[in-house]
Amino acid sequence: MFKKLFSFFDVARMLPASMRGEGAEIPAGRDMYKQYISIAVPSVCEMVLISLISMIDTVMVSGLGTDAVAAVGLVNQPRMIMLCLFFALNVGITAVVARRKGENRRAEANAALRTAIVMILLISAVLMAVLLPLSSALMRFAGAEEGRTLELSTDYFVILGCALPFQALSMGICAAQRGVGNTKLTMQVNITSNIVNVIFNYLLINGVGPFPKLGVHGAATATALGMVVGFALSVRAIYHDRHGFLTLSSSDSWKPDMESGKALVQVGSSAMVEQLAMRIGFFAYARIVADLGTDAFAAHQICCQFLNLSFSCADGLGVAGTSLVGQMLGRKRRDLAHIYGTLAQRFSLTAGLILATACVLLRAPLVNMFINPGESEAVRAMAEMVMIVLGILQPLQMLSVVASGALRGAGDVKYTARVMLLTVTCIRPVLALVGVYVCQNILHRSDIALVSAWMATVCDMTVRMALMLKRYRSEKWHHIKV
Repeated sequence: MFKKLFSFFDVARMLPASMRGEGAEIPAGRDMYKQYISIAVPSVCEMVLISLISMIDTVMVSGLGTDAVAAVGLVNQPRMIMLCLFFALNVGITAVVARRKGENRRAEANAALRTAIVMILLISAVLMAVLLPLSSALMRFAGAEEGRTLELSTDYFVILGCALPFQALSMGICAAQRGVGNTKLTMQVNITSNIVNVIFNYLLINGVGPFPKLGVHGAATATALGMVVGFALSVRAIYHDRHGFLTLSSSDSWKPDMESGKALVQVGSSAMVEQLAMRIGFFAYARIVADLGTDAFAAHQICCQFLNLSFSCADGLGVAGTSLVGQMLGRKRRDLAHIYGTLAQRFSLTAGLILATACVLLRAPLVNMFINPGESEAVRAMAEMVMIVLGILQPLQMLSVVASGALRGAGDVKYTARVMLLTVTCIRPVLALVGVYVCQNILHRSDIALVSAWMATVCDMTVRMALMLKRYRSEKWHHIKV
């Protein structure tokens, strides 16, 4: 048993037979693990702690009642759609900067970052002008019921929308830092930002000392303040680090660099298709669940906190794989790129199995963190049922996220976009719609309908994982130019 376990994590066995004997020396397994872990650990800590702080945010809001939890949850998908342009651009930033790092082209990496910043400012201005006036309509479309839920969700969306440029710029700079493997800095920036969020949540939601009691508005204001702090820290770091690979100064030319812009658009445009496919699918899925009523959506939102937590862990492991795959391909070492991508997958599978066990065995105390004693028994019961499904999801999600991260690091975003379009945009909402319709209109069971919606996610993730791993093992991504 131990021999098989050792061979599973043996670096030499991660190299496909087609690349063995090419003449290039493979570093010692200890050194490769050390390099991967040095990038992965800060990234996982960053992503998981941010997710935990977001969870704490929801726990704080839950004290205001299920209407508040539902209102904040309804904002998530429209907000993610607003951010999807930046997520797509960030994929391009990380991939391009990582490749330039591997090629040791420092000036071109910094030109790419400056070009990306200009693009972010322009996109932010357009989105704010178009979407903020439509905030109430977006919340209705998201499933907000007329009355207090609609009012709270609209105000929450507007406040976060006003902080969009700060959030987008911070995200873009951190994406570039991840490309060069500087995950310690991004960890510091984002954790500090989210700690500020939690502190002001405490002060503004219930009104502590001289601070006013603002409720959901206070939670939104605290989140916006955290974004501003994250922006300030990320800008300060990149302007003051004169010895780092990525640096900016007041003497830099801010005229967009055409070569960098072309590379960013090349990767980012396909990532945009992927992001739109994901966000439309997630939005449609959330809309289907929202129709089950406030209690079911509140239970759904509680379980989504744990889903986001596990996704954050996978994303952290994937960031290290993305960075190292891009850098190794820049160095013309496709063998090392393949090993690092595989190594990330082995870590993710192990983490997924551990999280699956926790979701199933600890589901009752985990759910109780979000529900006041003696209240919302129906919500508690539904959430505990969904937590079992969430356990099934863990290893599937982990492998899918990490494998797709390696493909993105290589610039193979056209393939990942097609997979997302098939699975998230088509398979998940269609199966959820069928399952919810049958359970709610024939069986008249909202709880079973909610579980069926989550089983649609299991089907989506199974297909996605299989397709991502198939592409990864095909080795076609080794030869993509960025």
